[in-house]
Amino acid sequence: MEGLLFLAHRIPFPPNKGDKIRSFHLLRHLSARYEIHLGAFVDDPDDWQYRDALVPYCKSVKLLPLNPRRARLASLVGFLSGEALTLPYYRDRELARWARGLAMSGTVRYGLAYSSAMAQFMPASLPRRVLDMVDVDSDKWMQYAATRPWPLAWVYAREGRKLAEWEVRAAKAFDATLLVSCDEAALLQRRAPVARHKIGVFENGVDADYFSPARDYPDPFAPGMQGVVFTGAMDYWPNVDAVTWFAERVFPAVRETAPDAQFTIVGSRPAEAVLVLTRQPGVVVTGGVPDVRPYLAHAACVVAPLRIARGVQNKVLEAMAMARAVVASPQAAEGIRAEAGCDFFLAQGEAEFARTVVARLQTVSAVAHARDCILAHYDWARNLAAIDPLFEGAQTVPPALEVCPA
Repeated sequence: MEGLLFLAHRIPFPPNKGDKIRSFHLLRHLSARYEIHLGAFVDDPDDWQYRDALVPYCKSVKLLPLNPRRARLASLVGFLSGEALTLPYYRDRELARWARGLAMSGTVRYGLAYSSAMAQFMPASLPRRVLDMVDVDSDKWMQYAATRPWPLAWVYAREGRKLAEWEVRAAKAFDATLLVSCDEAALLQRRAPVARHKIGVFENGVDADYFSPARDYPDPFAPGMQGVVFTGAMDYWPNVDAVTWFAERVFPAVRETAPDAQFTIVGSRPAEAVLVLTRQPGVVVTGGVPDVRPYLAHAACVVAPLRIARGVQNKVLEAMAMARAVVASPQAAEGIRAEAGCDFFLAQGEAEFARTVVARLQTVSAVAHARDCILAHYDWARNLAAIDPLFEGAQTVPPALEVCPA
């Protein structure tokens, strides 16, 4: 097998959060066809233990520590260089030398960069280079700018502009650029029209056998309690913002009509702003749990009240796979191939969100259409197979990766 350089901004294991889920499945798929040389950063000390778990999929593994606090200080160089702060945040001479050495020696012929930040390390000499940008992150920074006070608003707006410039450059330079949804791909195509033919969609998947409502799961809720569940990494600002808004502005109205409702926030490393929400009646913060499925299986309703979002929310896909009623904001639902009112329920604003959640609590039932949607559109094996032509000489993105029609 020929060698492939796989570069990721975060170790692709364990597949327990959005970016790791996608990168791990992509890595595993490509390892069946290529000798993978993996280079990635480790920004959580707990993740060092998983190095050996990657060995079965890789010919070699190069993991480098990334201390978020130091990286933030290093990123300030971007103000002097005029570039996006994201680039010096991840810049690492050792990784650059390692990647360049593999290319010069002929050990690798192909390259896949996972996230736009890793594009800076991909040797230009490789005959075939694919960028899985996943999301147009620059737009997320612009959303941040609209919600934060000065001077953060200025910093975030600058980052959005500068990172958008880098994303366009990367899309032009790579042989193919993949996004997680039609909306994301269409946005990048508008910004980089000369690279339009090289920009396509590789949709996420869900392990529908793992996230199956057919299994028996222990009930984590007290008898008579109606669980309103949110899942996600709780040190991630858009998730923190979402649960704070819901707990403070929406859930009190829900409790007025449904006093047995319990808003359960399930996710690792909850920020202090999340922990203080437990002072409110009916709000529970679990922290990290070994298995989110019991919370989803016994939820009366799953909510995704994100106000800042890009790409596709795996939390929504997983809840749909479990045939749960999902109430999502337009931002959380963007990019998901599902029918509102059938596969999930759309709500916007405090009053509408509260009414929609209450309606779900009053008619608790499985949503079979939601799982059917996942089985139809979000199968990992089928979606991953569509990317193989990109490493086999295709000059444009294949039909399966073209942007979905409006």
